[in-house]
Amino acid sequence: MGIERGLFQRTELLLGRKKMNEIQSKKVIIFGIGGVGSWCAESLVRSGFADLTIVDSDRICVTNINRQLMATTKTVGEVKVDALKNRLLEINPKAQINALQMIYNRNTKDFFEIEKYDYIIDGIDSLENKMLLILEAAQTDAVFFSSMGAALKMDFSQIKIAEFWQVVGCPLAAALRKKMRKHKIFPAKKFKCVFSPEVLKNQGKNASCGTEKCLCPKSKITVGNPELANHEWCSQKAQINGTMAHTTAIFGFALAGLVMNDIVAKKTPQTLLS
Repeated sequence: MGIERGLFQRTELLLGRKKMNEIQSKKVIIFGIGGVGSWCAESLVRSGFADLTIVDSDRICVTNINRQLMATTKTVGEVKVDALKNRLLEINPKAQINALQMIYNRNTKDFFEIEKYDYIIDGIDSLENKMLLILEAAQTDAVFFSSMGAALKMDFSQIKIAEFWQVVGCPLAAALRKKMRKHKIFPAKKFKCVFSPEVLKNQGKNASCGTEKCLCPKSKITVGNPELANHEWCSQKAQINGTMAHTTAIFGFALAGLVMNDIVAKKTPQTLLS
């Protein structure tokens, strides 16, 4: 009882009871819970969010350990969303964590019903699927935030926030805008992004886990989507770039901060004033 009462005491001291009620009432969905999305989810749950959906198709690989919250030597091979859900429930056992081992694409997009969420957060790596989510999310009433490329970064002081069309120096943002112009399809509303103009070069000769085809997913098969039982990305990526925990985590915390700032800036609805 004492633990539950004090769980968000420090947050409530800063924000007040009314804003805490509002935070706990919001529905959030995060697409992609890797080096960016996992830290975003952790920050939101620690801040009092209690209705969170996390989406990712992958299993934990040993190469995830350097930057992903739930990746440890004990969780290699587990479904990422399941491992993160377990972690988040250790923080707040009463939170509603909906873990979906799925890929967001044209075939699955309608399943998620993203229009039902208050906040949509994009941590997707795939260019095509990221663009799809951006276009779809921009058509909803939800507040949408997106992470641009977080790999090949070291200098945390260069991490910034900007509206999508104002992002500079980020190859991923540039590729997205080029693709949108080519197809003449653009987001229906503006949205903020976390990005860094820093682009370093890989120095190592091999960024893989040392096998021709990653075997990590077969090391610990857990309950998950049967169609993705042996799914992994390591051997499918055209290029693997170096990443660091401190930069990817700051990206994730910045996304969570954008959500928090948006809630604090808005007038609390009358229904939550009591």
